[in-house]
Amino acid sequence: MAKINPTEGRKREPILCLVVDRGAVRGDLTRCVAAAVGAGVDWVQIRERDLEGAALLAHAEQIGRAARQAAAQRGGRVEIFVNRRIDIALALAADGVQLGFDAVDPKTARRLLGTDVRIGISAHHPDEIRTAPPEVDCAQLAPIAQPLSKQHAGPTLGVRAVAEAARCDIPVIAQGGITAANATAIAAAGAAGIAVTGAILSAPDPAVATRALRAALAAASRSRPGTSPSAPL
Repeated sequence: MAKINPTEGRKREPILCLVVDRGAVRGDLTRCVAAAVGAGVDWVQIRERDLEGAALLAHAEQIGRAARQAAAQRGGRVEIFVNRRIDIALALAADGVQLGFDAVDPKTARRLLGTDVRIGISAHHPDEIRTAPPEVDCAQLAPIAQPLSKQHAGPTLGVRAVAEAARCDIPVIAQGGITAANATAIAAAGAAGIAVTGAILSAPDPAVATRALRAALAAASRSRPGTSPSAPL
């Protein structure tokens, strides 16, 4: 699969990815996801490390169905990613998998998934993106700032790390502590997109929060005339 080709329907704005976490949501999770997708989320990433087997599949099916219905209602589409679990991704006919540090290697994942499923990796330093194998389509770099949805005792990377990682051949999705207040600077630094959890799921109104993030990403696009901050996926 080609590397990220952003959001053709959004005038080449950076990608907005919602990372689903039941522990971060203020209301009904399915309704929050649907509201966020309806307001402009491009990707939904299912990350529930405490669920396994049939329970995880049922959860992923519910979230995926709600997200796809919401995207169809707004006349667009959403891509569904599954963390780590290639079997769940295949059963769900997901668009991508996000391989964490304890997942199978990208080469094995590509052999099992074929060429039509995106493979993302997690990274804590630009060097990990620079040395990623050719099977990788995109990389999540985290934490850029202090995460909103979980405790993080270690150092944060900051916008400078995003700019460094963006010079690699692999599109970078920035994650960790991203809000509408800092999303423009992060995207303008070269991120192909942003991934958020608490900024949407913990907000009083997920749709309003999503639209604010979309506006921040649009501002980054306007600040770089004639270029796209996203590399094609």
